[in-house]
Amino acid sequence: MGLQRREWAGSDMPKKSTPFEDTYPNITQWVESYGWLEIGQDDSSPAFIKALDAGGLVWESSKKYTSLDAALRDLEARLEKIIAEIG
Repeated sequence: MGLQRREWAGSDMPKKSTPFEDTYPNITQWVESYGWLEIGQDDSSPAFIKALDAGGLVWESSKKYTSLDAALRDLEARLEKIIAEIG
């Protein structure tokens, strides 16, 4: 299941960015407009993070990273390229 931004009905307040959105704008754009992410280890793939859309797997990460932040920075860079290709 993809993540969705929850908006309050009738709200006319402008969207405020969060520290996550400021640090990871491509990840934010991906989950809001293109697809979803799976984070964590499972038995079906050695990847730590998977980016998916309605067509299936778009990108998968390495198996291990030195930190979660390193994994998210890798994802951020890859999604920047993928989003640019999509247009």
